[in-house]
Amino acid sequence: MEFHIITIFPHIFDSYINESILKRAQKQKLISIKTHTPRQFASDKHRTVDDRPYGGGPGMILMFEPIYKTIKNIPKKKKRKIIMLDPSGEQFTQQKAEEYSRLNQLILLAGRYEGFDARLEEVVDEKISIGPYVLSGGELPALVVVEAVSRLLPGVLGDEESIKDETFSQSLDYIEYPQYTRPEKVKHKGKVLQVPPILLSGNHAEIEKWRKRQSKLRKRKLG
Repeated sequence: MEFHIITIFPHIFDSYINESILKRAQKQKLISIKTHTPRQFASDKHRTVDDRPYGGGPGMILMFEPIYKTIKNIPKKKKRKIIMLDPSGEQFTQQKAEEYSRLNQLILLAGRYEGFDARLEEVVDEKISIGPYVLSGGELPALVVVEAVSRLLPGVLGDEESIKDETFSQSLDYIEYPQYTRPEKVKHKGKVLQVPPILLSGNHAEIEKWRKRQSKLRKRKLG
């Protein structure tokens, strides 16, 4: 699958996409992640991509033409979506990540300043927000989408079973149960915190029942 991120700060992504899961997935050619700067399509010698808003007001607006030309310059795949990352967009969910994982190509527009020229909304397929808060730009939301979608693709995690038992999988009706590892006992503020005895029993049927109960309890707390 191809991810294309349009941003005026392409080097923000360098470290994250070249570590861990995303690095391995790219090396194995399961995904490709490319950044594109609209400055290459700016029409003046200063490579300007933003300007003052019509009607007045604070801040600067990202211009239509450089971003539009950047999108047009990306070779189009059959199953493609163009996504604008915007606080006013639809909430990004695991269900949406699963929908995107069935595509061949995802183009992500990462905004800055006061946002995009509103006419770009005619170009994109969807507007997506990763939460009800404001960030300085769309670069972090773009990374969230890339990782959430990538880990759903065959081979990216290596262990396909690990996806099934994750929080918010199974059509958003599942919260992962609490998990523990060695040692069996640890100390915190004078207390001894111990692994639940059922997990040490070796009785896999009872362990599975316990995990289902814990999952339901966590779901109620979130609800």
